[in-house]
Amino acid sequence: MSIVESAGDALPEPLSKQDKEMARVAQSLIMASLDHSRAATIVLNTDTGEHPTISLPPASLKLIGRLLGALSTGRPFTVLPQKQEFTTLEAANFLNVSRPFVSKEIAAGRLPHRMVGTHRRIPVQDLIAYADKMRAGQADALDTLADIDNELGLDY
Repeated sequence: MSIVESAGDALPEPLSKQDKEMARVAQSLIMASLDHSRAATIVLNTDTGEHPTISLPPASLKLIGRLLGALSTGRPFTVLPQKQEFTTLEAANFLNVSRPFVSKEIAAGRLPHRMVGTHRRIPVQDLIAYADKMRAGQADALDTLADIDNELGLDY
């Protein structure tokens, strides 16, 4: 699974500082326990005083730990299966661009894809890498514009 930070609506309400801290502490405890043992159980404390034990695969505990880490930052995120593929429309929605833009990027060779019959499919990992590269290019362009503004003495 991939955890992708995005502007999507992954959380209906922002977490309080206390909730973020609880998520951070829980994440560090889970990750530390995975580093020191092969145990894959969690003991829960319920409101009724029960202490049920849940057995989980270590990979799912790692995922829970990563989710808690993402929650503790307070930024929205999306969880996607690593082997998922997007259609051009889904990729456009993920990138917040038009479908024709995605098609042009595929045709230009900037966005890897595979053909399924006559349809294009974009692997989620390639789409995430493309989105990261796109964001880095946007940040560089903004830095360049800021430098030009400073050189011209424009204070915005």
